[in-house]
Amino acid sequence: MVSPSITVDDAWLDYPIYGLGAGSLKKAIVGWMTGGRVSGEQAQHVQALKGINLHIRDGDRIGIIGSNGAGKTTLLRVLAGALYPDRGRVYRVGITSSLFDVYLGMNLEASGWDNIILRGLFLGLSPAEIRARSDEIASFSGLEPAQLDRPVRTYSSGMFLRLAFSVVTSFNSEIILMDEWIWISDASFVERAQRRLESLIQQSRILVIATHADFVIEMLCNKAVYLDRGNLVASGPVRDMLALYHSQKTDK
Repeated sequence: MVSPSITVDDAWLDYPIYGLGAGSLKKAIVGWMTGGRVSGEQAQHVQALKGINLHIRDGDRIGIIGSNGAGKTTLLRVLAGALYPDRGRVYRVGITSSLFDVYLGMNLEASGWDNIILRGLFLGLSPAEIRARSDEIASFSGLEPAQLDRPVRTYSSGMFLRLAFSVVTSFNSEIILMDEWIWISDASFVERAQRRLESLIQQSRILVIATHADFVIEMLCNKAVYLDRGNLVASGPVRDMLALYHSQKTDK
C-alpha cells in the first residue's frame, strides 16, 4: 500500500494584476470586466511563490505560517491542485479533502439535492458513493427536504454553509488541506460540526493548515513551514518556526 505524500518540486507561480496604474474610473471598470484586454492595460505580475521545495510525508501535521501576502493560501491551492505552478511540479498521492473553500463546485441555481451531487463529483466521489451518502449528508446539515428541493440561492448564508460543510466532510480523507479553522457561527450546528472536523483530522494521515493563530498550530501540528513574500524561509519543529517568525516580524 502506497503511503500518502505531497512533493513540491521548485514551484513558481505568478499572478497577473490589472488596474494598478493611474486612470479613469471608466477605464478601470472596462479593464476589470474584460480582464484588461479591451483597455489595453498591461498586467503587472506578482510572484506569489518563488521556487518552493517541500516534501510532506505520512504522519506530518504541517502548519503554514507567515504574514498576510506571504503566499500561504496560494501554496495550499497549489497543494490541492486548484492552482498549477508556472514552473515546477507538484506530486500528490492519497485521497485529499480541501477544506479551504467549502463552496467550490456548487451551483447557486441548482437545488440542495443537486448540489450534494455536484459537490460530491467535484470531490472525486462516484455517483454511487454520493447516492449512498445523500440522506446522511442531508440529515447532518439539518435542512428539511422541502428546503433541499429549493435553489440554494434562496438559502441564508448559514443554511448554505451547513450544506456545503456537510458534503465536504462526508467522507474520510488521507490528506486534509485547510485555510484557517472553519468557524461555524450557527449555534445549533457548531457542536456537531466541530466534532466531525476534529474526527476527520484525527483520522487523516497528513494535515496541512494555514493560519495566523499560534494556538491552532501548537494544538494540531508537529511541523511548521514559514513563508515570507512567496519564499520558503525555513521549515522544522513548530516552536522553532514560530519563534523565528515572530523574531523576524519584530525586526521588520
